[in-house]
Parts: sequence; structure tokens; C-alpha cells
Amino acid sequence: MRADASHTDRPRDLDPSADADPAIPPKHPAQSSTGMHFYEFVAMIASLMALNALAMDVMLPALPDIGNALQIAHENDRQQVLVAYLLGFGGAQLFYGPISDAYGRKAILLGGLALYALASVGSLMSETLDQLLIARVIQGIGCAATRVIATSVVRDCFSGRQMGRVMSLVMMVFMVVPIIAPSIGQAILLAAGWRWIFTLLLGAGILLFAWCLIRLPETLPRARRQKLDFDAISKAYLTTLLTRDSFGYMIALTFVFGGLFSFITMSQQIFVDVYDLGVWFPIVFAAIALAMSGASFANSKLVEAIGMRRLSHVAVIVFTVFGAVILGLALLGDINFWLFVGLSGVLMASFGFIGANFNAMAMEPLGAIAGTASSVIGFVSTLGGAMLGYAMGQLFNGTVQPLGLAFAVYGLGALAAILYAESGKLFRSHNE
Repeated sequence: MRADASHTDRPRDLDPSADADPAIPPKHPAQSSTGMHFYEFVAMIASLMALNALAMDVMLPALPDIGNALQIAHENDRQQVLVAYLLGFGGAQLFYGPISDAYGRKAILLGGLALYALASVGSLMSETLDQLLIARVIQGIGCAATRVIATSVVRDCFSGRQMGRVMSLVMMVFMVVPIIAPSIGQAILLAAGWRWIFTLLLGAGILLFAWCLIRLPETLPRARRQKLDFDAISKAYLTTLLTRDSFGYMIALTFVFGGLFSFITMSQQIFVDVYDLGVWFPIVFAAIALAMSGASFANSKLVEAIGMRRLSHVAVIVFTVFGAVILGLALLGDINFWLFVGLSGVLMASFGFIGANFNAMAMEPLGAIAGTASSVIGFVSTLGGAMLGYAMGQLFNGTVQPLGLAFAVYGLGALAAILYAESGKLFRSHNE
């Protein structure tokens, strides 16, 4: 980074032949010579990351219809439609980083988007559960490129608290999709069949492919690319795992994702089966997701002044305590609907102060191997979080007890991982 990087916050002209690190752009966005404006950059990164949320959340209202159409016998097995995607999404991330570190970001990203679109075609043509699950795994594999490379592109251009600020803005825009996706899915179901949901995903993949093809510059100059060989990749993987704060925050993020995925996998059953919301489920889901988006916006405004550690550590404590409150109340009896929505809103808001900060702190020491590091972090946190979420989802018993258990137990796991990363201390400033 240039010596004056801390005074900027817009990507400079990212010429593929440039040898120097991209500088952090100025706080008053202006047009770069490539035509990539700061807010277009944020919108593009957010859209790439939101493609994953769209593939998950737009599906939620359709799970009963998919279950009926494909003759899924047990209601909890509908969750496999979500988990299959997450398995592909999480598992493939391990490989995209080294490839993008060796060959650059753009071509690999476009290949992933093309695979996502093709798998969407396979999903909408599926006639059996097995066919749909295979297509969903492949769709996840394609979308994994967007997660790894979007994070790597941000790390190519930013560092420290500036990276935390940019990721917070990205998360704020990204969170629009979980807010509106279930409502979009419900509207599609009212007008047509569940297969049209995959037509929507196909269109989104094609549009993003065209946008990135035309507008995204290469952010990894040839001079900074890593040689693609087994020893170098193994060393980069090992560096990520042996860097104490990176490993600790990666595991903490995994536990938090476990709580988030528990909520997502059980949300349709909780709000429709337990609270009998019917078609109103997407509206309530949107209200809860709005709390997360608002928290992400607040984080983007506060992170440079307060610091990533202080904000995220407090949020994990809130996450854990409120999860325990839900569990305790559920064990005593049924929880009032509005009380449950309020508690869930606080929990989702806490995630808005956790996700971007944990990811930025895990990536911060690993700028030289950003692509590979992003792969490892994404692989562990997403795949691990999906498995944790699925495990709790299979415990669904017609009450919110399993969800409260997930938040409380996984919150404690996240706190333990933070204490490991920070050598036993919370809230201290590292001048992130």
C-alpha cells in the first residue's frame, strides 16, 4: 500500500500490468480511468456476494412445494435443498483462491458465474430430489468463485479498518437480498411454479457475468501472482491455519455461521409451522433481515472510530446471551410470537457487527496470499457453518428450542475461538 493509503477510499485505476499495490481511494469518490466508480465497485462486490444469499433465501417459501413435487417424505429433509448448495459453495472455495492467485481474479470469476448459470438450468429441469441436489451442489461450486474472488478483490485494494469499512458497506448492500428474496420467491409461487425460481437465478447469473465481463478490471497484477505449485499452495494453506489470529477468527466465524444457517434452515418451519404465518412468512423474515442490514450500515460508520474488535466482541456476547434467552424461554413454554421476532431481530443485528469484521480480521495478516487465504477461510467457515446449521436443523421438533440452543452453544464456541485468537483478552485495540 502507498504511504498515503489511509487517506483514501476509492479503488485507483487497476491496470493488469501495474506492479504496485492498488491504493485506497479518496473519501470523495471520483471516476477512475477504468470507469470503475467507488460506489459501483461496492455495488458489484455486494452483488457478487448477494448471489449466494439469493440462491439460499429465495428458496425458503418454495420448500413445501418442492417437497410435494419431488415426494420428499420427511419435512426436515427439505433442508437438504439448502444444505446441498452450501456443501458445494463451501467445499469449492478451497480451490478458487490458489487458482485466482496464480491466474488472476477476473477469468476465474467469469468461469464460476457461467457454471452457476448452467447449474440453474439443471435445477429447473430436475425431476427427482437426487437430480436437484446434484444441480444445487454444482450451483454452489460455481457461486463459490464469487465469494472467494469478491473478498480477494477487496483485499487487493484495501487493508485494515478501511477494508472493514468497505466490507461493511458491501454487507449493507448485500443484505438487501435476504430482506427481499423470500418475498420474491413467494411472489413467484403465487404467479407460477417453483421452477421459475431457478429461472430467476439463471437470469441473475447471466446479468452478473455480463457486468463483470464489461466493467471489472483485473485487480491482481502479473507481478504479484503466485506460482501454481503444490508446495506453494500447501505453504499458503498452512500459513493461514498457523496464523493465530486468522485461525481464531476463522473458527469464530464458523460458529457464528452455524447459528445463522440454523436460523435459515429452520425459519420456514418455525414461522409457517409453529407460528402459522403462511404467506406472511417472507414479510417477517424481511423485517428480521432488515435488522442485520441496519447493523451492517452502523458498523460501516463506527468501525474506523471504535475498531473491529470492540464492536464484534460485544456483538458475539449479545449473540450468545440472547440465544440463551430464547432457549430458556422455550424450555419454560411457548414463546410469544412478537417476543420471538424481537429477540431474533437482536440476534441478526449482532451478526451485522460480526461477519464483515471477523472476515477482515482473519484476512488482515494474509495480504500476500489473499486469494488462498480467502479460500481457506471461506471453506472452513461456510462448510463448517453449514454442517453445524444442518445438525441443529435436524433437531427441529416443532418448537424454537433447537434454534435457541444453536445460538447459545455456537456463540460460546465463537467466544472461545476469539479468546484463542486474542491470547485470552477481549476488546483490546490492535489499531486495525
